[in-house]
This record gives sequence, structure tokens and C-alpha cells, in this order.
Amino acid sequence: MQQARMAPIGAAARIASMDVLRGLALLGIFLVNVAWFTAPLVGHAEGIDLELQGPALWLDVAIYVFASSKFWTLFSLLFGMGFAVMQARAEASGLPFTGLYLRRTSGLLLIGGLHACLVWSGDILVAYALTAFALLLLFRRAPTTGLWAWGIALYMSIVVLLMLVALLLGLLGDAAAPDDAARRAAETLALRQQEVAAYSRGSYLDATHMRLRFQQAYFFNSLFLLPMTLGLFVFGTWLVRRGVLARPAEHRRLLHAMAWAIGPLGLAVTLLGIAIDPRPDLEGPGSVGALWASSLHMAGGAMMTLGYLGIVVLVLERGPGGLRVLAPAGRMALTLYLMQSLVGTWVFYGHGLGLWGQVGRVGQVVLVLSVFAAQLAFAHLWMARFRHGPVEWLWRAFTYLEWPPLRRSPPTPPPLPPNP
Repeated sequence: MQQARMAPIGAAARIASMDVLRGLALLGIFLVNVAWFTAPLVGHAEGIDLELQGPALWLDVAIYVFASSKFWTLFSLLFGMGFAVMQARAEASGLPFTGLYLRRTSGLLLIGGLHACLVWSGDILVAYALTAFALLLLFRRAPTTGLWAWGIALYMSIVVLLMLVALLLGLLGDAAAPDDAARRAAETLALRQQEVAAYSRGSYLDATHMRLRFQQAYFFNSLFLLPMTLGLFVFGTWLVRRGVLARPAEHRRLLHAMAWAIGPLGLAVTLLGIAIDPRPDLEGPGSVGALWASSLHMAGGAMMTLGYLGIVVLVLERGPGGLRVLAPAGRMALTLYLMQSLVGTWVFYGHGLGLWGQVGRVGQVVLVLSVFAAQLAFAHLWMARFRHGPVEWLWRAFTYLEWPPLRRSPPTPPPLPPNP
């Protein structure tokens, strides 16, 4: 087959920092998601739970400040980077990139759909697949020069929209009739109670039925954030095309600006949002402050993401270090992301251990660190023997319409010395 000419990326040809960043993103996403495995997704207000005390409160603050809206954004940047890498390799090999990427994205959509319906409603893969279709359609042939501006504009479009809505509500007041607001609140409460019953005490079939209901009710709401995801994809594409990760020595000025200017500015913006409302509830009575807080959290999160990226790339440029321990996890990130959902739902849902609502913030963090440490060890063992993670292998087969080699070839022994 023609596709076979595009061989897997060898270890020497990979952009090592991308693997490390994926591994870091996996840990950050799990730290944020763990609280959602043991709480209803409907009407869930993200933020700091001020009812917590002691270490639990400080952990909650740390996760909201340093992880929330920082690592799904990093994962999104990395998907955009993957688009650019695959495009460059396909074009260098003379292969039809569009067909390959359409199959790759269709495979991701299938995996994400199964994950969302059969495992966990908080799936992000479906949104990534839909965003990837848009990226291919709108930016495949776009010149590199202006991609960074497009990325920022698309991401900030939703942030600015939320700010405008906050301004209008502040000036005009909430135009919704009290009866409508009460009806919406009652509907949300009823659905939350049904979620709790299905996930905390129900069977696997009960939980699956609830997941399907959630997707039916909230799928189109999630599309509202696609411009933000597309902006991150586009910015990630720009980073790879410019060679920022492949040739960091040529881009130290940009990387230092990301690490020591943009990142700290993002932290300040994030803290300002927390000062306005530490737990913004967009459906609650204080929606104006919540809108301001949420928009600032989103803006600050993206800036801190760029700061993290800059720091990691600069550290890796200095030579091998401790961060490289994350690379094997990054090379099988899709497998490990799905594994986190399987573990999280098994621990907390009624068809598993049934610990819904029984594990506090400290216990959640201990669980995340323990599971991730086990995942990291598993990734090192697996990637030492195999070329791809198991789900990545199936995904690659779907993309190239053939079964790629899975096991690593044994090293070639050195030739025997000639007989004297």
C-alpha cells in the first residue's frame, strides 16, 4: 500500500519535548478531572470550595490556580502540533495528507464517542475531533506567518464574548423572567439528582443510560467552546511550523518571553478572577461576577499554559533531565487518558467500588498521584517493548488501513570478528 511509505517516527526524529509535554498534560488533566469523577457534571461550578479546611483547601486552591484550564489547553496545543508534524511528514513522503488526516480524525471521533457514551461523560476527544475537522478545512493551506494571530483571536473570541455579556448584564440586569430562571434551576437540580443516583448507586447500564441522556442534553452546549479549542490547535500548528520545539536554540527569546513574562502575567490574571469570584457559577444568582471570573480564568489559563510550555522546552534544551521520565507516558497519551477514565469511574461509581462522595480532596490527590505513578511505570515497560500504545496502535491501523508493526525489533547483534 502507498501509505506504508510513511513509516512511524523514529526515536531520533521525534520532537522529544512534545512527548514530555503530553506526559505532563496527562498528570494535570487527571488532577482536575478527579473531582468530576465523584460529582455530577450537570451544573457543576468549577472553582475553589471555600467549605474545605486545612490541607484540603490548599490543595483545592493549588489545583484551581495551577492546573484548571492549564492542561486541557496544553493538550489542545499538542493536538495542533501533531497536525503540523503529520502534515509535514505526509508532504515530504508524497502522500495525500487530507485523506490520511480525515481517517485519523474519524478514528478519534469514534474513540471519543465510545468513551463519552460507555465510560465517562466528561470526554474531550469528540470536541478535539470536531475541532480537527475545522482545522483541516480552514487552515491546512494557511500561511504560517499569521497563524499565531488567528490562534489568539479564536481563543479570545469566547473570552471577550463572556466579558461583553457580563457588561450587558451589569448595565441592563438579568432579562430572564423569574419564572424562567426558577424553571431552569429546577430542571438542573432534577438532572443533577438523577446523575447522582445513576452514578453513585446505579448499575453500569444505569450509568450508561445517564451518559446518553447527558450527551443528548448538553452536546450542543459543548460546541460553544470549539472556537477556543480551534485557536489552541492553530497556535500549536504555528509553533511547530516555526520550529520552536524542534529548534529551541533559535527561539530562546520567544521561549523566555513565554516562560517569564506571559506565564506570570497569566498567573496575575488568574488570581484577579479568583478575587472577583473564587467559585463562579454561571447559572447562579451572581452570574455577572461569575462571568468576569470565568473569562479571566480562561484568559489567564491559556497564558500560564504558554508559560509551562516555555519552561519545559527551555529545561529540556539544556540536556537530559528528570522531566524526560514523562516521555514514555506522552507517547501513549491516548491509552493513558482512557485508562484514567476507566480507573476514575471504577473507583467512584456504583458499578465499581462505589466510593462516590466518600473521598475528600486530599484522598483524591493521593489517588491521582498513585495511579499516575503506576501509569508511568507501565508506560516505561510497554514502550521499551512496543512501538505504540495499544489504543494508538489501533488508531494508526484505522488511519493507514493496515496493521502496523507493534513489537520493537530486537537489536541487531554486532558482527562476529573474523577468524584468525
